[in-house]
Amino acid sequence: MNEPSYDLDAFLQTTKNDLENKITNTISDKQIVTVMEGGRRLRPFISILSFKACTQGNESSEQYQKALEGAVGIELAYTVSIIHEDIIEKSKKRRGRAAFHVKESIDNAILFSHKILTVGFDIALNHGDDMARLFVDSWDVTLSGELGEIDFNKKDMKSSMDMNTESVIFNEYLKIIDQKTATLFATACKAGAIEANMTGDILKVFADYGREIGLAYQLADDLVDLIKGNKINNAIFPLINKLEDKIKAVSLRKKIDKETPTKYSSGIEQLFICEIKKHVSKAEELSKSESIPPSNFKNFLNEAPSYIANKMLKVIKITV
Repeated sequence: MNEPSYDLDAFLQTTKNDLENKITNTISDKQIVTVMEGGRRLRPFISILSFKACTQGNESSEQYQKALEGAVGIELAYTVSIIHEDIIEKSKKRRGRAAFHVKESIDNAILFSHKILTVGFDIALNHGDDMARLFVDSWDVTLSGELGEIDFNKKDMKSSMDMNTESVIFNEYLKIIDQKTATLFATACKAGAIEANMTGDILKVFADYGREIGLAYQLADDLVDLIKGNKINNAIFPLINKLEDKIKAVSLRKKIDKETPTKYSSGIEQLFICEIKKHVSKAEELSKSESIPPSNFKNFLNEAPSYIANKMLKVIKITV
């Protein structure tokens, strides 16, 4: 068994280096490569982690390279989603530089994102019918999440009802991030298992595992934005409007525009923290499934949910 002799952090860095090499060697369009620069590569990372957990590290070099290529296809789909997100949210920057639509115009961004998507789909097609179907289905759900977010932001959310994890609005918010974010995480893990020639129930285990990580990740990402006062013009704005009755939308937006960090009550923080912990715990439990063969990579599966969430939360000094 080809077991790793390093920890999860080192494995992530090694995998990320392999992914960066695969991106440059797979994608001939230099503009696409440029647009992809600076990403965390979390989705392709957990795809490769899932792949390794299935093979126990005993895959051939050819199998590993193919799994890397499949993971690149998933990152391409994610790249399209953030181009869309930046247009919808009118974001000026992405990864410390001008957002693509700001640099190239909205018209070019819309058309170019379709070009990126076809490259990703072409990779999926070359990996077989199951991968192609997975790619199409997951993108359809991701789009539904993006459309749902737009509709969510149009709704009148003013109410005196208390917010909690059972409330209608919070469940609506979770539905959006499930479709928009968690779906690609679920797809990434399932794709990794498919690349390892897995079939049957284990595919659902990995899909569910990825979905729980995706939910925890997006909740953590949104909590960081809430506390720092960044990127508030998305699905979490109506949520805050609902949670924080004393905060007026106009004054909040003025604070955001001035890039003044806004501190929220401990109530909303605790709501998010509890929800993050819940999904991290579910992912950890799924990683222990008997359908996944024992190996150090399986141990990494167990460590990854809290590792990923805490990487996001580190900036606001919160640990789950």
